[in-house]
Amino acid sequence: MNASTSALNALASQPASEPVLRVEKLQTRLFLKGGILPAVEDVSFSINPGDTLGIVGESGCGKSMTALSIMRLLPRPVGRITGGSINIGGVGDITKLSDRQMKTIRGNDVSMMFQEPMTSLNPVFRVGFQIREAIRVHQKVSRAEARNRAIEMLRLVRIPLPEERYRNFPHQMSGGMRQRVMIAMALACRPKVMLADEPTTALDVTIQAQILKLMNQLREEVGTSIILITHDLGVIAKMVQRSLFIYAGTVVEEADVVSLFARPLHPYTQGLLNSIPRVEGGDNQKKRLNTIKGTVPNLSKLPRGCRFSDRCAMVHSPCLTAEPPLAPPDQTTEPNRKVRCWLHVKAPA
Repeated sequence: MNASTSALNALASQPASEPVLRVEKLQTRLFLKGGILPAVEDVSFSINPGDTLGIVGESGCGKSMTALSIMRLLPRPVGRITGGSINIGGVGDITKLSDRQMKTIRGNDVSMMFQEPMTSLNPVFRVGFQIREAIRVHQKVSRAEARNRAIEMLRLVRIPLPEERYRNFPHQMSGGMRQRVMIAMALACRPKVMLADEPTTALDVTIQAQILKLMNQLREEVGTSIILITHDLGVIAKMVQRSLFIYAGTVVEEADVVSLFARPLHPYTQGLLNSIPRVEGGDNQKKRLNTIKGTVPNLSKLPRGCRFSDRCAMVHSPCLTAEPPLAPPDQTTEPNRKVRCWLHVKAPA
């Protein structure tokens, strides 16, 4: 039995309905000299074994900060989880663990693939050494066994001649191959969940497609659940089953991808989907691209009431006085759908 089969069997032994990761009412603050910023506010979601979840939003909306909170890698000393829980199957609430205990969780249970390989990989060490040491840090194996596993991981991510590439430095590889090395490193210890932060941003469209296809194949082979953090709605449509739309640090809509694209409910979600360029209508038809007015608010100066109220075309009086809860919409039969908007949940009297 190979390592991939063992990982799949281990995941298959868990109840199908039991999430491998459950985040509940997560609250993260940045304690700066100018004040306390609510970087993440009341974020809740869960992901089941082998699933892919998307986290979507503009730059500065809190996507990466949510991921860093899950990894317990917030910038120090300013970043701090101040509320909520992060439960990993078989581990429990990791917000209660010490830094030393978290070292055994990262890599083994949850891992992260960062946005830019050239800043994440150390330029002075060979890529094989970096994968090997990641394995040895998290698992008690010999140097020879870690080396063999690193080469096997390079083979698993479809890097040709893995024994030779093991000795390459990052600058000797293309952008696509460096990204494959990052995937290999993130999956080296067969974690339950992998967070991928904008994994295709710096790649051309052909390599993007290859990396996304590879991630899907590895999810099926290894059984790792994936949390995909991106602003690219095309990637979301292709890769995920469910998605969260985050705005100013809080979830504004959650649903399966088919429902979201067919009938977005929150004005922010509608604005993002409407801003995608369309090709229908012929080349001669010139239409102005839809945009969302304004910018993401400064977290120290959030609007009163709904955080999206100063950019929303459908704002009305309740939006200016109280922030709506994230709740099932009033008029829908879609299961497990939630939205944070007074247009769809009952406003206070």
